[in-house]
Amino acid sequence: MSISVNALSKTYGTQKAVDGISFEATSGKILGFLGPNGAGKSTTMKMLTCFLPQTAGQASVCGFDIATQSLDVRKSIGYLPESNPLYHEMYVKEFLNFVGETYQVANLKSRIEEVILATGLGQEQHKKIGQLSKGYKQRVGLAQAIIHDPKVLILDEPTSGLDPNQLIEIRKLIKELGKTKTVILSTHIMQEVEAICDEVIIIHKGKIVANDSLKGLLEKHQQKSLEPIFIKLTKD
Repeated sequence: MSISVNALSKTYGTQKAVDGISFEATSGKILGFLGPNGAGKSTTMKMLTCFLPQTAGQASVCGFDIATQSLDVRKSIGYLPESNPLYHEMYVKEFLNFVGETYQVANLKSRIEEVILATGLGQEQHKKIGQLSKGYKQRVGLAQAIIHDPKVLILDEPTSGLDPNQLIEIRKLIKELGKTKTVILSTHIMQEVEAICDEVIIIHKGKIVANDSLKGLLEKHQQKSLEPIFIKLTKD
């Protein structure tokens, strides 16, 4: 398994943000991590990417333990956080070169060209990041996440705030990337999961309340869409 999570928890004082969750994610499939705001999605993403230490439990990425082998985990992961932090005064190619050098990417010049082509940044590659639309900034965020050709992609709310055209294009790109990588996509948008995900985890108040294939989840609850399932499972 590319990602294996066992009884993972994160506690802040008396509040359990993530409460003993367990799941697995495999290569070639997109896993939708679905839940209301505050359900524990981003906290889980941050633990898997070693930005936050867990309080209890274990998790591994590509066989590397997140607590004891964090550097190896980070090398194996491409991460697009919800805030998509970018250097707005840097040019697109300059920024990708900076990130690529950080990862010590071989043949970096040609790799940047490949990533620009893959993410549709060709016409924007000579602009400053601060001049780009939100959709193109998201593309830059995805480009930096894949510059080192990671085996695992963790994307936290990757289409938040995009217009309909940008939404379609970014979803198409993520689906293409998911053919060869393990992708975990965190979102609170059910249509997002239905559009691009193979597997679904629904998390509510820090606990997993559903974990199945998209098809299996719909069949199990005898529904044609995720919305009624989501409402039922996340009802207080």
